[in-house]
Amino acid sequence: MVRAHMSVTAVRQLIQMRMALCVSVHRNLASLHCASGGVRWKSDCRPAPVLTATPIRALVDEQISIKGGFLPPHCPVTMWARLHSEDGDLWEAFAHYNSTEDGTINLTRDHSVGGSYLGCEPMGLFWGLQPTLGSREGLRLRKKNVETPYVVLMSLLEGHVSPSEGGSTELAAVSTERWYMAPGVRRVEIRQDGIIGTLFLPPGPGPFPAMLDLWGMGGGLVEYRSALFASKGYASLSLAYIGHKDLPGPKNRINVGDSYFKSAFHLLRDHHQVCGDRVGIIGLSFGVYLSLRIATQTGVKPSCVICINGPIGSTIKLTDAEGRTEEFESEQKYWTYDDQGYVSFRAISSPDNISPESKVKVEHLTCPLMYIVGEDDLNGSSAENANLIQETLSAAGKSQLFTCLSYPGAGHLIEPPFTPNSRTSMWSVKPKLITVWGGYPASHADAQEDAWRKILDFMERNLRW
Repeated sequence: MVRAHMSVTAVRQLIQMRMALCVSVHRNLASLHCASGGVRWKSDCRPAPVLTATPIRALVDEQISIKGGFLPPHCPVTMWARLHSEDGDLWEAFAHYNSTEDGTINLTRDHSVGGSYLGCEPMGLFWGLQPTLGSREGLRLRKKNVETPYVVLMSLLEGHVSPSEGGSTELAAVSTERWYMAPGVRRVEIRQDGIIGTLFLPPGPGPFPAMLDLWGMGGGLVEYRSALFASKGYASLSLAYIGHKDLPGPKNRINVGDSYFKSAFHLLRDHHQVCGDRVGIIGLSFGVYLSLRIATQTGVKPSCVICINGPIGSTIKLTDAEGRTEEFESEQKYWTYDDQGYVSFRAISSPDNISPESKVKVEHLTCPLMYIVGEDDLNGSSAENANLIQETLSAAGKSQLFTCLSYPGAGHLIEPPFTPNSRTSMWSVKPKLITVWGGYPASHADAQEDAWRKILDFMERNLRW
């Protein structure tokens, strides 16, 4: 038998030849043409592209820094954000950028040239989120469980592409968490003396200034604004008053009266961790009417009131002096519909169409009032109501109490910043009813950011000083 023998030197030479072949193949692959824009990855030692978001975890009203690096100079790329709602629906936003000479993109500095938004919009990937094509009709993004975050996955894609078309090359990715509750905030369910709500308390023993938080006729118990207030150092009670399983039925009418709202205010005021003489009220939509009604009641002395796009009186016929109502469908003669059959309640909230007996006597107000107007509010006559409130307070010699913020292009649903606006959304499933809210994405986003900052400043001045 003949055996082949190789010297140690020959083995080493064979290994070196194989290594040289592998390096050659790697270099050839690294110099392949980029998928878009004709850009080549010229260097065989260039680090892989990176995408960063700082901080990874933040409150929803906090701006984060989003950057990409280790890209070829002047390279077209797409930023793509996706979020699954708690109902399982997919929301997305994307924007086209070009890397700078040093191979970077920075959303606080660079301009989007296409996609969901244009220009320099550091948080456009968040407020620009919209349901993906083919999603269910009438979606609105609202956080239900505030003890968990929204998780937003962001990807850096090669070329200027529309991600929904598929076939895109992902260069890098990062996930971010967007929270309504800061660490240490406590969530306490309230089921006391018939009151249905959720109390949020900041970290620490207190006592804290506080807010009573009222939403609109969509009903249920909406917690996310209160959770965010507590994250800013304010105790906040989110109060249900219609459409909740623990309230007297039926769900399409208000079956609680003035005593219910006064009791809720007093419960908050008298809490051992609340400064009893530093309690404010905030209301959106129909919650504006309720906020004004509560604030002018005997025995209720709020330190301030904040109103967002709502009426001076009830848009639903009252059934008693306590403020209970008929079904919200009872005044349909003022409902208007667009070409798609979507309903607007703008006419019914006009001061001219509100019954005189339900209008709040705002001249009795004794605390500062901030009223926020979305000039593209398609669901309420907010500007007309703000004007009437201002005229009434001025006639009563109380014009110094009134502050009005008015935002062009903003719709009805002015909420915490960096959250997407729904121009239309489902109002009820049975019967199916989609309502129009208004608001153009970029203008509405600007309004939410500015209004939120001024809301917090207003609360600071009137609840802490």
